[in-house]
Amino acid sequence: MKNKIVLGVTGGIAAYKAADIARRIMELGCAVQVVMTKNAEAFIGPLTFEALTGNKVLRAGLPAPGEDSMPHITLQREACIVLVAPATANIIGKFANGIADDSLSTFLLACNAQVIMAPAMNTMMYENKAVQKNIATLKERGVIIVGPAVGMLACGDEGAGKLSPVEDIVTAVEEALKIKRDFANLNVIVTAGGTREPVDAVRFIGNSSSGKMGFSVAEALKRRGAKVTLIAGATEVKPPDDIKIVNVKTAEEMRLETMSCFDNADILIMAAAVGDYRVMEAENRKVKKSGQWNITLVENPDILMEVSKRKRGQIVIGFAAETENTLENGKEKLLKKNMDMIVINDVSRKDTGFASDYNEITILTRAGELTRHGKALKSELAEIILDNAVKLLKNGKNEKDKKRA
Repeated sequence: MKNKIVLGVTGGIAAYKAADIARRIMELGCAVQVVMTKNAEAFIGPLTFEALTGNKVLRAGLPAPGEDSMPHITLQREACIVLVAPATANIIGKFANGIADDSLSTFLLACNAQVIMAPAMNTMMYENKAVQKNIATLKERGVIIVGPAVGMLACGDEGAGKLSPVEDIVTAVEEALKIKRDFANLNVIVTAGGTREPVDAVRFIGNSSSGKMGFSVAEALKRRGAKVTLIAGATEVKPPDDIKIVNVKTAEEMRLETMSCFDNADILIMAAAVGDYRVMEAENRKVKKSGQWNITLVENPDILMEVSKRKRGQIVIGFAAETENTLENGKEKLLKKNMDMIVINDVSRKDTGFASDYNEITILTRAGELTRHGKALKSELAEIILDNAVKLLKNGKNEKDKKRA
C-alpha cells in the first residue's frame, strides 16, 4: 500500500507550484490527495490536480448527496503526511487557533498525522507579530515549517515570504517519511503472480498466487529509487502504477522475458510462482467431456537454474513456497540454484501466503544468515526483504573494494 500524502492548497499566487509539488511527491512512489480552499480555486483549477493525481479533489463546501458525508474524517485515517503548500497567513492562523470553517482547516484539526507547512505571503504579512506567534505555536506542536525563502515577491516587494523551492519542500516530505533511496539507479527485475500452462483451448494448469507479494516488492523498490521491470503472470490485484510491466502467461514466456532483461540487471527478485510442469501436447480445441482424460506432463525450464549459470555479479533472490519441511527445502533450493538469498514461506496456512494480504517468512542467505519474521502485511515484509538485499549489496561492494586494494 502506498504512503498517502494529503496536499493542502490555499489561495496564494504560488498555488500553481503545488501542481509540480504533487508530481514530485508521486515520483517518490506516494499517492497524493489534494484538499483545496475556495480561494485556491481562483488560482488553479481542481481538474489540474485530479488529472495529475488520479484522485478527486476535496473542495470547499458541503458534500453533495451520495458523497462521503464526513470526508475530513475518512481522509485523516489514510494520511501519513499532511503538506500545506502554499500556506497562507489565513490557514496558519486558523490551524494555530483551532478554527475549522472549510474543508482544509477542518481536516487539519481532525488529523493526527505529521503536518508540514510551507508559508508564502507578502513580507509585511509574514513579519507581522500575529503571524510569527502563530508559526511559533505550530512549531511547538510539532508542525514542520519549510521556509519561506527570501527573494522578489509577486507584488514587487523583496524579502522573506517567497515559497521555498519545490525541491526543498519535497525533501522535507522525504525526511518526514524517512524514505530510503538505497536502490537509486539500480536496475531490478521482479517477477510476480502465477504462470498458467494450457491444457486445451479453455483449460489450464495454474496455481493460487495472487501477485500481492511481488507487487509489494516492486512498489517498495520504486519508492527506494530502483528502476524496476515487473514481469507479471496471472494476478488477482491491480498492478502498481508507474512501473514498467511485462505481462506473460506461461513459464516459458516468463523465462524468455527474464533472460532478455537479466544481463542488464543488478538484481533479480523471483517472487513469481512458476509452474514446474506443462502439458506435453496441449489441445488447440476444447476437449469435450467423455470419461477419463489422460494427459502427460513434462518439466518446465528452471528459470533460477538457468540464471545461476549466467549471472555475472548480479544479486539473485528467490522465493520458496513450501507446505512441509520449509526450512530444509528452502535451504536446498538456495544452494542448488546458486541464489544469494531466499525468502521461505509456508503456503499451507490459511491466514498467510497465497491470496492473503499477510505473510510469515524466513529469510536465509547464502552466507548462512537466517532471520524469521512473524505474520505481517506483505507491504511491510517487502521492506524487510529489501533491507536484507541492501546488506547483500554492501557486502558485494566491500568485496569489490578489497579486490581493487
